[in-house]
Amino acid sequence: MNELEIIEHRQIDGLSIFFDTIDYRTPHVHPEWELIWVLDHPLVVTCSQNQFLVQPEQMVLFSPNEPHEFHKKENSSTFICLQISSSILPALPNMKIDEKLPHEYLSEQELTQLKDSVLNILKAYLHREAHYGLWCVGQSCMVLHQLLTRLPSHILTAEETASVNKRNARLQRLIHFVDENYMHKIRLADFAKAEGCSMSYLSRFIKETMNQNFQDYVKSMRFNCACKLIAAGGKRMLDVCMESGFSDYRYFSRAFQQQYGMTPEEYSHYAQKLQLETSSVRHSLHSVERFYTREESLKLVDKLF
Repeated sequence: MNELEIIEHRQIDGLSIFFDTIDYRTPHVHPEWELIWVLDHPLVVTCSQNQFLVQPEQMVLFSPNEPHEFHKKENSSTFICLQISSSILPALPNMKIDEKLPHEYLSEQELTQLKDSVLNILKAYLHREAHYGLWCVGQSCMVLHQLLTRLPSHILTAEETASVNKRNARLQRLIHFVDENYMHKIRLADFAKAEGCSMSYLSRFIKETMNQNFQDYVKSMRFNCACKLIAAGGKRMLDVCMESGFSDYRYFSRAFQQQYGMTPEEYSHYAQKLQLETSSVRHSLHSVERFYTREESLKLVDKLF
């Protein structure tokens, strides 16, 4: 599986802006600049070796090709996501943001202006009036310009760019390796052999890119699989346990409750309730999130703002 971010409702080449409500999104990379504006409940963000809590009304900015991960803290977190492709920024060199939280570097007035700009881009994107694409791209470039002039950043050298590409390619292979093998006994040594790397090097690599060790990541994939199977319904909990890669149901049930604060049976009721509330929840191995249609997004804009 190529764990790149795929937004299916893009309507302007090089630009997407949309609402998303998320429970979790596993480590992933994509080639766009990404600005997240959290609206309701706190969002736990993991990026490289850092983890931080983005509170409601706060923003976070990610550089292109920078691995990151999302988790809700308690309740599902809804945010606006603006993605800007480097393809519409021909004059911008390869750059990386060193600090990701705009509220730590912008004044209250600047933050208000920034949010107004993002909101106006979203409105134009949804209403689709004449030449809206040109206007949205221009305003998005202005938003990014404001952020890049205030947040600490640096230009990547050719060697650094090559290193980033090599690292992300290895990360993709690791994700694919786990996706193909988490339901069985899986060893980092097997991946190390395929990569021609030492165990110690790969252990450091996983810690640096995912902020967790290999076995914790495998366990999280098994839990995600269990949640997906439970949400789909129609399976006994013992079958869910075995198909997710757990060999002992008592351990699975106890570990599941420690992980989610509820038993697998209680999670089944939660997932059913979620499906009744909305039919557009995407429950996959790598995410539980809700994307919104244009009509739903317009209603959210009117409701929230």
